[in-house]
Amino acid sequence: MIDNHNTIVVIPTRMASTRLPGKPLADIQGLPMIVHVWKRAVEAKVGPVLVAAAENEIAEVVRAHGGDAIVTDPALPSGSDRIASALRLRDPGGRYDFVLNLQGDLPVIEPLAIQRCLAGLINDQVDISTIAAPITDPADAANPNIVKAIASLGGDREVAFARDFVRRVGPEHELPYWHHIGLYAYRRAALERFVALPVSPREAERRLEQMRALDNGMRIAVVRVDTVPLGVDTAAELDIARQLLRTPS
Repeated sequence: MIDNHNTIVVIPTRMASTRLPGKPLADIQGLPMIVHVWKRAVEAKVGPVLVAAAENEIAEVVRAHGGDAIVTDPALPSGSDRIASALRLRDPGGRYDFVLNLQGDLPVIEPLAIQRCLAGLINDQVDISTIAAPITDPADAANPNIVKAIASLGGDREVAFARDFVRRVGPEHELPYWHHIGLYAYRRAALERFVALPVSPREAERRLEQMRALDNGMRIAVVRVDTVPLGVDTAAELDIARQLLRTPS
């Protein structure tokens, strides 16, 4: 059974962003971005929230605003490795059976999206759950920077197993297309297995970490959501986030 006693949300974050260095501490309406993300996770009410920081300065800021944070090795290669490391440090006894990996650059994500991602693990056959929203703009369908989840969603079907994740769609892919959102819920054992696996050929070719799971027979559920949350990777997107989170006067 999934409840807030055996579920934890972990937010991996680091200062070394290529396009927006220091973005976890970027100010958005008086609060650092990582604090906004932590607040959204708390509002989801699925379990305790832990920030897995690569630097002590991030952890100190989170703690100063009432959050829980742990410092992990800055050399870890991915967010998945960072959350697995944080869990080994914080929960070596394995109290938490379910782990949500929430990216630290989603300050306006809806708590419902977090809840829906976790709900994908209700099916015992699922190892990992993620979310996707319908693509309605042809430009987005053609954009290789937007990852598409290939799954039999649509109509009344809200959850389906992922068949593939691609950057470019072709004639073999049926409409509608689904914009993959990088939020993941793991069974604890699946997370530990995933980070222990070597990089797979399709993962390296497509630069998509989730391909490692599919290439090793792990089952990923894709849960439908209505909208794509803003991810902050550039100064322009940071300005948009400031507008979205502006307190009405």
